[in-house]
Amino acid sequence: MSWNNSAGSDIPNKLKRPENRGSLSKHKKYFWDIVIKELGHVNCIYADKELMKGTHAVEHFIPFQFVAHDLRWNLVPADPSFSSSKGAKLPQMENYFNDFYELQKEAVSIVRGNKPKNHFLEEYLTVFSDLNFSKDRYAECIQPMLTIAYNNGFEYMRQKQ
Repeated sequence: MSWNNSAGSDIPNKLKRPENRGSLSKHKKYFWDIVIKELGHVNCIYADKELMKGTHAVEHFIPFQFVAHDLRWNLVPADPSFSSSKGAKLPQMENYFNDFYELQKEAVSIVRGNKPKNHFLEEYLTVFSDLNFSKDRYAECIQPMLTIAYNNGFEYMRQKQ
């Protein structure tokens, strides 16, 4: 039996990380800009600021330092000043997960409708085998990773103000 851990913490890349972390500009241009263009803007789930096309950063919900990948299901647009200050801190499920989930769900729906062959949609298949979003399934993927990261020394962000 083979075990696929692509949705998990990517242990091989932790043991030998790539020399340079990849750019998230393609995620921004070919995924989140499509969503923001369709909606006019999105709100930063962390800073509750309106984000317009071209004015946002792309942030890892679970820090890259833990997951060691840039898969779409873990990325979210964020206020650039917040993004630069978050670092490797963990978001608290009770404060951020609902907004993260709703934004991800809406984004996938928009991209599926506008660009159904967008290869970034494939990155969700490690969590949702049929791209039908379930809040419980997403939480079952994210919560254990946050717990493991915390148990391995990562700190939680301060609560939303």
